[in-house]
Amino acid sequence: MYMKKGKVITVLLLAAMTVLFTGCGASKDGAGFSQNTDVKTSADTFEMGGGLYEEAEDVTVSEEAADYGSNADMAVPEGRKLIRTVELEVETREFEQMMSSLETQIQELGGYVESMDTYNGSSYSGYSSSRSARLKVRIPEEKLDGFLKTMADIGNIVRRYDNVEDVTLSYVDMESRRNTLRAEQSRLLEFLDKAENIEEIITIEQRLSEVRYQLESMESQLRTIDNLVDYSTVEISLSEVRELTPVEEPGVWKRISEGFGESLLAIGHGALEFCIWFLVHIPYLVIWGAIIAAIVLMIRKHRGKKRKKLEEQLRMNAPAEPLAEPFAKEAEK
Repeated sequence: MYMKKGKVITVLLLAAMTVLFTGCGASKDGAGFSQNTDVKTSADTFEMGGGLYEEAEDVTVSEEAADYGSNADMAVPEGRKLIRTVELEVETREFEQMMSSLETQIQELGGYVESMDTYNGSSYSGYSSSRSARLKVRIPEEKLDGFLKTMADIGNIVRRYDNVEDVTLSYVDMESRRNTLRAEQSRLLEFLDKAENIEEIITIEQRLSEVRYQLESMESQLRTIDNLVDYSTVEISLSEVRELTPVEEPGVWKRISEGFGESLLAIGHGALEFCIWFLVHIPYLVIWGAIIAAIVLMIRKHRGKKRKKLEEQLRMNAPAEPLAEPFAKEAEK
């Protein structure tokens, strides 16, 4: 039993040594860059099921990574992994036409819309329309500059934010680890072919399963980075307005004239909106007018009854005049 465990441990140690030497060679430059590395395992001797296998094999791991050197002032080499992200705030007077032109332009450039949130509501009592849209589009990296120029032609860009993220080092490091895992997987498959008992097969297959899982995860991350590099991300916030925001700062007299015109326009617009509001709410105004008139009539009626009742009480409580006084007044006449 102990002999079998010793054999399995020997197999795993050999695989670990292969991975260790390969990983050390891949990160030889100390900055995450990989070079062509030759890893040799000589006199690999192990015993399985009583059989003795001696082999001297050369395992070559070739890394496809660019050697960028250590000079910080060197030009950006080809193959560098750059992720570009652009954020735009755009205004337009023609919302539907702008959306149609935008979708057509994205399709012609070979891009696609990753997400879109559109609000088509409107507010007739407000000064500006409330139609808007938020889009997240992916454009091929080599066509991004042309797309941004087209956006400036068909819309009014009031804000633009550019961001470039260099993921070259991370990408090369992940490629190196991926190739290391591939080398370990190949070595484990060779050991699996030479295993002669169930215990050794199970142990090697368990490690092989772990390596395959890590390899698939690494390749998935590399594909994600490739997609982000090949297709730049553009986030667009589009809104419909009546008046476009001026890009250049106007002069004093121009600001005065434009402000005066905007004030007159606002007054006219307010009067128009009030007329529209009044006509639209006539049924409500009639109903509320009838209710208020009924309440006023009830209050007046209640006050009239109360006044009459008070006069009657005063008349009943008033003292009677003496009878001689009227005769005296007649005699004086």
